[in-house]
Amino acid sequence: MLASLLIAGINGVAQKSLAQEYINPETTQEIGVKSDNIIPSSPSLSPEEPMAQVTSVSQLKDIQPNDWAFQALQSLVERYGCVAGYPDSSYRGNRALTRYEFAAGVNACLDRVNELITTATNDLVTREDLATLQKLQSEFAPELATLRGRVDNLEAKTAEIEANQFSTTTKLSGLLIVGIQGRTNNRGDVNPRDGQKDTDDAGTNINVISLAQLYLTSQITPSSYLFTGLLDGNGKTTPRFTNSVSRNDVLLGYEFPTDSLIVSDLNFHWLVTNKLAVMVGTEGVSMPAAFRGPNRVESAATGPLSYFAQRNPILNMGYGHGGIAIDWQFAKRASLQAIYTSYQPGNSGKGSGLFDGTTTTGVQLLLTPTDTLDLSLYYVNNYASDGCLLTFVGDECLTTVNTATGKSAPLQTNAVGATLTWQISPRISAGAWGGYTKSYIPGQSGSVETTNYMVFMNFPDLFAKGNLGGIYVGQPPKITSSDLPVGNNVPDFINTGLGRAGGQPGTTTQIEAFYRFQLTNNISVTPGIIHLIQPGNTPDSDSVTVGILRSTFSF
Repeated sequence: MLASLLIAGINGVAQKSLAQEYINPETTQEIGVKSDNIIPSSPSLSPEEPMAQVTSVSQLKDIQPNDWAFQALQSLVERYGCVAGYPDSSYRGNRALTRYEFAAGVNACLDRVNELITTATNDLVTREDLATLQKLQSEFAPELATLRGRVDNLEAKTAEIEANQFSTTTKLSGLLIVGIQGRTNNRGDVNPRDGQKDTDDAGTNINVISLAQLYLTSQITPSSYLFTGLLDGNGKTTPRFTNSVSRNDVLLGYEFPTDSLIVSDLNFHWLVTNKLAVMVGTEGVSMPAAFRGPNRVESAATGPLSYFAQRNPILNMGYGHGGIAIDWQFAKRASLQAIYTSYQPGNSGKGSGLFDGTTTTGVQLLLTPTDTLDLSLYYVNNYASDGCLLTFVGDECLTTVNTATGKSAPLQTNAVGATLTWQISPRISAGAWGGYTKSYIPGQSGSVETTNYMVFMNFPDLFAKGNLGGIYVGQPPKITSSDLPVGNNVPDFINTGLGRAGGQPGTTTQIEAFYRFQLTNNISVTPGIIHLIQPGNTPDSDSVTVGILRSTFSF
């Protein structure tokens, strides 16, 4: 929404600069520009050359049968008799028409048309015709009365709707997603990770996930609005392995279970200038909302199915709620977005406030070198009070829980990444992203590093206009190395617990394919499949396959 407001302002500037300026010929002459350079000169008429009425187009010597306007002139001359020529039997069709000549010609034609109508009426309209019309009116009187009543009812209902409309300044929109999915059963090597498949993932159950959202967009001024969102979610992709590493092996984009209806968005958008927009609020101020997405089909409702396939997990980091963001279009094909956001801005002084809890600062440079190429570069700094980056994909909790205290150590994280998309043709686009994070426990030695990547192809209008196909293959965030102090190294904790440095022994690979059927402008159905190799970055765990059928309704 922030990006849309900024783009609208930028488009307004472009329209102003392209508006054609009116040129007054008299003014151009005053500044030294000859008027005949703008409008070609033409022969002028003198008072001594009055025009005379002609009765046949053949009387005009400069009109030939192969002229493009011959038939039109023939009809006006011979049928209506309202076109005049000059005394020298010429028509001079290429010369400019004065306003006086135009008025005289139109008046002559209208007089002739009125004459024809009067003559035809006198000849054709009889008492018998009027009697027939009166008879028809009497016979269809009930139908005419019914029709009049329906029109009156429609006018009354329209007036009532206008008087009781929802709001003249607030627009209501909504979204409902219902997904049915089931997982294959498999066995996993979970705590302790010792090479033995000792844990069942009884994932044969088929369950339902639903997500309902309502949005209120309230216009405050022509350049600002208040955005409010309500959300209610039910269901999740269960069962799944229970160890802390692979708890997010498959998370769907619309999977957000809530206990009740919650406020998901409450933020104010302001277009400060035509090139600068600001968003501030207590809910919904996050990087996915504030940063423009280079993947043009990014959407949990109509795009890829999994949460991982929406965007680089780095851009989900911190799962911000309240804060401030800006979007600056500093060049025609370049923009800069920045954000500061807090996970729990309302608990100041309790280790989870606007400045002392889980907080995230991010910046993104978005470049569009050509109409078919998008490149984004981003940097994120995050403080996680419990060592969990809140990306909800892959390895996101990077310190282990202390059994004595029930808490995990905090982490300070620096992350960088890039996303590239290429519109190969109107029906094929390709893209990729990559990300790297490095985290450390404040005041202690050692660090933990993760990487992630994704390559994908989208096929707009595949088989039918409005439909969409997609194939996504990538590696969710994986701990590649960790030398955090003993008791904090996640891979070591799962493997031996002896304090050894190192990373995950395996590599998870996610393969996703989907096809969206766009049934109407507001309804779509998307079947798809997600296959995970080595879930939880554990080489001795069976693969996981999830089948999904997502239905989406929007208004």
